Amino acid sequence: MALLADLGYEGVGLTLDHMHLDPLAPDLTTRTRRLAHRLDALGLDVTVETGARYVLDPRRKHGPSLLDPDPDDRARRVDLLIRAVRVAADLGAHAVHCFSGITPPGTNPETAWHRLADTLAPVLDAAATAGTPLAIEPEPGHLLATLADFHRLRRVLGDPEHLGLTLDIGHCQCLEPLSPADCVRAAAPWLRHVQIEDMRRDIHEHLPFGDGEIDFSPVLAALAATGYQGLTVVELPRHSHAGPHFAELSLPFLRRAEATATRSPALVPPHGDPSATPEGSTS
Repeated sequence: MALLADLGYEGVGLTLDHMHLDPLAPDLTTRTRRLAHRLDALGLDVTVETGARYVLDPRRKHGPSLLDPDPDDRARRVDLLIRAVRVAADLGAHAVHCFSGITPPGTNPETAWHRLADTLAPVLDAAATAGTPLAIEPEPGHLLATLADFHRLRRVLGDPEHLGLTLDIGHCQCLEPLSPADCVRAAAPWLRHVQIEDMRRDIHEHLPFGDGEIDFSPVLAALAATGYQGLTVVELPRHSHAGPHFAELSLPFLRRAEATATRSPALVPPHGDPSATPEGSTS
């Protein structure tokens, strides 16, 4: 965090994990309070992310998920998310990020959707009590993979106030029918957290800026024009071995793209424009 602050970043997407504020270790409240003081001293905002690969099970990546057949396993994921909501509230975080998980083999889509809605209900209750939005991320290969899938979940749950969206700009490039900038505009009413990196069409690989196909100036212009107030965090999960290097390169790249966007503002339709908001589901 000190490195990020020194480089000029204004916030951090903090993934709860055994090496970063372990959510399952003792004295979580005390450790969270200490972290809150550190964030304040560094002048960093924060969003709490929950995408740690092996935090619950050392043998299953991202397991167990909200979709697991075993209700006890689903409960472990729910417990983690509720812990994350409490941590986020104590840190004054913008939101708590999460995702659906992959549909287990042999599970039909309708069962998976009912399971997702049921398991998210207590998490949303905790989020409402804490006053902290839950921001679910459409993830390629997961049950909830697209913006259309987000809207399906939102409708099934009755459009709860504290259900928001994490939008990954690379994922938009990878598989959405709209351009990344149009995805930002379509998602604006529900947008609570943004992850950003480069990516190519149909290839789910997080790339450093300039190594993919995204034109970032229109994306940043759309974020500014829609009035988004959360964090936009660089997500390069397979480049952590060179984290300081890519952290140093990424912020100047985004600032140059932002400067270009400021000189050429994009036209923005009203929030929630039906023509820009995907409906239905691709499941």
